[in-house]
Amino acid sequence: MAHEHVLVVEDEREIQDLICYNLAKDGYRVSRAASGEEALRKARSEPPQIVVLDLMLPGMDGLEVCRTLKTEPGLRDVPVVILTAKGDEADVVAGLELGADDYVTKPFSPRVLVARIRAVLRRAAAPHHDETTVLRIHNLAIDPRRFEALVDGRPVPLSPTEFRVLRFLAKRPGWVFTRGQIADAVHGGEGVVTDRSIDVQIVALRKKLGSAGSYIETVRGVGYRFRD
Repeated sequence: MAHEHVLVVEDEREIQDLICYNLAKDGYRVSRAASGEEALRKARSEPPQIVVLDLMLPGMDGLEVCRTLKTEPGLRDVPVVILTAKGDEADVVAGLELGADDYVTKPFSPRVLVARIRAVLRRAAAPHHDETTVLRIHNLAIDPRRFEALVDGRPVPLSPTEFRVLRFLAKRPGWVFTRGQIADAVHGGEGVVTDRSIDVQIVALRKKLGSAGSYIETVRGVGYRFRD
């Protein structure tokens, strides 16, 4: 059973109770807050292992809470799963750009939410890959020392940018990244990189990777992730 501490930030009492009940049933230790200000006070006094954060809150909204969490030294590494109304893609993108780790749209299945929380905690606890680690995912191998990707043992001819995009996504399987985050990671803020150019890189990558191209999933209206 899990024993991680989860801070649930949700102002609608029925939804808050539903989330807390299902997390407690799954073995998590749960704290709750109904406003952004209360959430920050509780997080500072007893840092949780993860925060479930509604974006529509009275007073300080969820995006501002996320921004504050990600700038405080003692809290910036705490994973955040945001809750948002279905269709609010701009808010999802904004949350991910601020450092949120995943998102769930309302209405949601409690089982799906608990599974997402479990996956985020698992990824947060996983050892980070250094710059020389060969990543192996099913039939795909990514070797940063040789700047080479292989599918079923055969080299795939990737451009430098395509390789960097692939490695960036593969290093964090299951994480959703916006096009802006991918562009910043690959190009380091140099030059003008549009959403369209990232889409073009992804299309080319999938085609060159063949059967392994399906590992790169499109998250509609948000960006991309490497299948967990």
